[in-house]
Amino acid sequence: MTRTYASFPAIYALVREIPKGQVASYGMVASLLPGVTPRIVGFAMAGTPKGEGIPWQRVINSAGKISEREGALRQREKLEREGVIFLASGRVDWKTHRWQGPGEAWLEERGIDFMDFLTIQSGWPG
Repeated sequence: MTRTYASFPAIYALVREIPKGQVASYGMVASLLPGVTPRIVGFAMAGTPKGEGIPWQRVINSAGKISEREGALRQREKLEREGVIFLASGRVDWKTHRWQGPGEAWLEERGIDFMDFLTIQSGWPG
């Protein structure tokens, strides 16, 4: 069963902010969107529409791993092609590849004060 939430378009817009070679956790994405949980971000990534340029592969779990599921190998291959390096443990090195957050324009459009953003960001993995 595919779930759809009104927040999916906002999630997709934010995920488009993650550049090649960087990754974010489900929780990182959720932390910037009111009323969104990491689980909802996961549902959105699982239901990403094809052909819309949404880099779903750049969202991983908070342990820095790709969640075990169908499509996990494809996700890893896509990330490796983008330059993401996986440690022997299967984790991504957060210090090297963690997304630092959306640009100022994205924050301003949503009325998020930069100092508030820094507080949110301080809770991210890595």
